[in-house]
Amino acid sequence: MSAISADLQDLSTPKTWAISFRCLFSLYSIIPCCIIVQLLDIFWWQGYLKHHLPSSPSHFLLFQILFGTPHIIASAIILASNSDYRQRYRRPILLMTTLLALVFGVGSLFIPYKALYIATAAWTVFHVLKQQHGIVRGISRLPAWAYYLLLWLSVMAGFFIYIGIFLKNSLEPQQVEWLTHIAGSLCVGLICTALLCQRYINNRFGKWFMWANVFLVVSSFYFYNQQYYFLAILVPRLVHDVTAYIFYVTHDYNKHHARTENMIYRFATFCRVPIVLVLPFLSFSLAFLLQAYGDQLIELLINEWFDVTIHKVITVGLLGYLALMHYFTEAFTWKHDSPYRQFIAFSK
Repeated sequence: MSAISADLQDLSTPKTWAISFRCLFSLYSIIPCCIIVQLLDIFWWQGYLKHHLPSSPSHFLLFQILFGTPHIIASAIILASNSDYRQRYRRPILLMTTLLALVFGVGSLFIPYKALYIATAAWTVFHVLKQQHGIVRGISRLPAWAYYLLLWLSVMAGFFIYIGIFLKNSLEPQQVEWLTHIAGSLCVGLICTALLCQRYINNRFGKWFMWANVFLVVSSFYFYNQQYYFLAILVPRLVHDVTAYIFYVTHDYNKHHARTENMIYRFATFCRVPIVLVLPFLSFSLAFLLQAYGDQLIELLINEWFDVTIHKVITVGLLGYLALMHYFTEAFTWKHDSPYRQFIAFSK
């Protein structure tokens, strides 16, 4: 949903669900919650969380099953299960699949791993933050220059924070210091730009969302600087993943509640399963099965059939491919001229 642009005039019929801006804004409450947790850890738990939590929430299987993987699978289900979407986007999907195979298959033989990792990190940060800034742009009606300035300052700061966290074990102390200074300077620039840009926003929700996105990045930098890496990644990931999932469930209900045009929803209707439960059931079930058992099952089958051992075929191979395709397709499937947008409405 990195290209989404919210418009209050996309109003709904009585039976259509509308996405509440208050609901989306409430997700940013994770920021003060994490600050409270960090302060408790400093003053009450003697830094226990700081020294025992991993660098990223994705290290926890439960987090991946509840947040990380379901929204990626849900995105793929929406695109693959609707014939009109498949027809419209077939060519770019085939082209990107070929490109990914070349870059990460053939290209990995001579492109350094760190270069591939950094490129993927940049794409990840861009995807996460463009989604949130796209929503703000629609609400606030910021001028194009202000939107892009806020977006790119956020993305650059987020990128250096991301690299500082995930490559920290391979960086020299001087490099860590440079990354910290660069990210900190970009955060200062982001705050100053937001102070300048808020004069162009004439509604309350727009200002709130703009500052919420600023603090999304600034809080990540704060946690990174305090070496609470887990919290630095948790804040943007949770906001992004839950926001995306709200859009997906709303889209599917609005598209299929009146007339089911897709085999999955026709079968669900036949079984008397409420439309709103179909996408969550499929995405969470598949996330659980693939994350918990996918690698072991495929490894066992490949070993049995071909007498070779290949690790992480599902969690790195399949889910990695779906994640990268998710980054790619979400850049255009939610634009104003997309058929997806017919089934999205907004309310305060």
